[in-house]
Amino acid sequence: MGSLADGLISPVYLDTNIFVYALEGFTDYEEVLKDLFTLAGKGKYKLITSELTIAEVLVKPMMEGRDDVCNAFDNAIRDSKSLEVVPVSRDILIEAAKIRASQSIRLPDAIHLATAVQSQCSSFLTNDKNIPKITSLKSIYLSDFTS
Repeated sequence: MGSLADGLISPVYLDTNIFVYALEGFTDYEEVLKDLFTLAGKGKYKLITSELTIAEVLVKPMMEGRDDVCNAFDNAIRDSKSLEVVPVSRDILIEAAKIRASQSIRLPDAIHLATAVQSQCSSFLTNDKNIPKITSLKSIYLSDFTS
């Protein structure tokens, strides 16, 4: 098991669960994600996610009345020097439909994959082994880089 940075090819798509692990204190992933975001901040990686990510991460903290967590997600999932947050466009939805037509996959996951494809990402970082691999993307599972 090498380092996560050795396996990534930029641009890197970040699935929703990456933000959950980074912001909600999952100690198993703390170091590897800290390194990823540090390297991205230094310009080594361009990170991309979908606006859909914000809708997904806010559900649980909203149900729990955790405004602090909602604010942390809201602040983190914004366009910045190292992160591009891509709107869900018609082209992305058409690409998502193509993906769903060829594979059994939930619509949110198809939108994430379609966003990565439309954004010309090389790597797709997730921890969800149920998301199918797409030929044009190198799927990387966070759990492969932790002990």
